[in-house]
Amino acid sequence: MYTLHCTQRLLDRVNQPPVSDVPAPTTALGNWYAHALFWTPHVTLLVNERTLLPVLMPLAPAATLLDRFPAQLAEVLQEHGFDDQFIDREVEEMSDAVVAKTANRSVVGIINEFAFLADGYREYLEAPDLLALSIKLAGTPCGPLKGNSPVRALKEAVAGGA
Repeated sequence: MYTLHCTQRLLDRVNQPPVSDVPAPTTALGNWYAHALFWTPHVTLLVNERTLLPVLMPLAPAATLLDRFPAQLAEVLQEHGFDDQFIDREVEEMSDAVVAKTANRSVVGIINEFAFLADGYREYLEAPDLLALSIKLAGTPCGPLKGNSPVRALKEAVAGGA
């Protein structure tokens, strides 16, 4: 169980009413934030609240975003070298999800920074696919992590028994 905190741009598209009482997450990584990027084609930028790990994936069809997200996260975690056992546990726990409005302004600020960087990176990467962009963004030092990158924060969280 986890909560996907969506910006208003994304809430308008997922067609699910946001909950007002956010349940405690049961996943190792906790809750996620998401925002719609109106590129061609439209993309969703998801950021983990705890580690700030970014994940980019196609927005369409928006109604199935919650169902498709765990598989995309699994690809990103595999690319970062996490073991299959951790990934399988996380994906299994993500089978139950709710949608809520954003509540953490710091994470929303990071989403805005990642959106700006991703827009620039996609023009310069040789293979500007969404997985490559997710991996590139994960190496970005972030102020809320005291200068650490999201991938480093993720590895520390998993090693610490997240």
